[in-house]
Amino acid sequence: MPLPKLVVHHARNGIVSLNVLTAALRADARTAGLEIVFAKDEDALVAAITPGAIVAWSFYSPESAEMAKMLGSVRERAPGALHVAGGVHATAEPLDTLNSGFDLVALGEGERTIVDLVLAVAAGADPLTVRGLGRLEKGELKTSGRSEPVELDAHPAFNLPDRKFNAIEITRGCIYACAFCQTPFMFKARFRHRSIDSVREHVRIMRRERLRYVRFVTPTSLSYGSETTEPNLAAVEALLEACREEIGPEGKLFFGTFPSEVRPEHVTPEALQLLRRWVDNDNLVIGGQSGSQRVLDQTRRDHSVEDVVRASRLAIEHGFVPNVDFLFGLPNEDGTDHEATVTLMQTLSELGARVHSHTFMPLPGTPLRDAPAGEVGEPVRRELARLEAHGRAYGQWRAQVVTAERLAQRRVRTTSRG
Repeated sequence: MPLPKLVVHHARNGIVSLNVLTAALRADARTAGLEIVFAKDEDALVAAITPGAIVAWSFYSPESAEMAKMLGSVRERAPGALHVAGGVHATAEPLDTLNSGFDLVALGEGERTIVDLVLAVAAGADPLTVRGLGRLEKGELKTSGRSEPVELDAHPAFNLPDRKFNAIEITRGCIYACAFCQTPFMFKARFRHRSIDSVREHVRIMRRERLRYVRFVTPTSLSYGSETTEPNLAAVEALLEACREEIGPEGKLFFGTFPSEVRPEHVTPEALQLLRRWVDNDNLVIGGQSGSQRVLDQTRRDHSVEDVVRASRLAIEHGFVPNVDFLFGLPNEDGTDHEATVTLMQTLSELGARVHSHTFMPLPGTPLRDAPAGEVGEPVRRELARLEAHGRAYGQWRAQVVTAERLAQRRVRTTSRG
């Protein structure tokens, strides 16, 4: 049976997810020969779409309004395709996503779902015979249930046949249920790790393909190999040693930095000595979020303010620059909380750390989805401006203030429609 053409909106934050999904298609003998077009913008999408094609989209909640607008234009310019949206926003807000104009939403993890959908379309079958999909019927959401969690080793971490490479996902899911984060609610509150043998094989391929930089995707870097809140440093070291062997002396190995982070309570002399032995990064991203213990407790961070200070001090002692994530405007903050956050930022800056600034956004699928948009208090704004002027702070907090307000307004409209 002829397979439908797949057109992928290969742009922005959805790139890694779509690389993994198309890799799953290439790895399955039934869909390996599928025609896939990677389109980076609206014009490329329109040029690639033919009647009967499947168009795959993946995006985060802050991009949802922009993607809905683009979808409307694409549909008008290139009719006749089946548009499918996946990712954390589609899973958290399926009805809103469908009301935006998408034909189908993918619910949960998509490696199996995308293969089964392509085969169902090829066979002329109802897409809802495939688990993990939803659509509108008479204005109501009808689904085939959420997709089952996958084993990471069963699927490639990047798309080698199409040369679509990305950071290697080594852990999916998170046992920490931070109230502002979509990850544990999208992928469940447990860790699933890619095996060292699988990671080693991916790094071996990267070296063969003349790629010299290895990075990882994980919600908490030093949790690799662990099933609990306690790090498994033996597993982390075995992973890094294997990656170092495969990437070779000319390769670069980055761990505990972009695009992932380390939790402050995991930063110990033993962990830092281990990292110093194997990695090339000279900085660590440490999740701090707030200088107020009350706010940390309310958002279920499960660490203390002192943990953040101690982790930063230890990191500096071991030759790493700490880039400490802060999330401003969390719900129910007051002046005392702002003062505590300013104090912590000043303390960290004096130690030699940098502040990585973010504004709280009420993300769908989280316990704080109905909270008001984050507002950055004036004392925090002043201190951020001072730190930025001295190169001690960076980030997108100003743009995120606007995005947070748009998300909150969209949530109100969605709730009123429901």
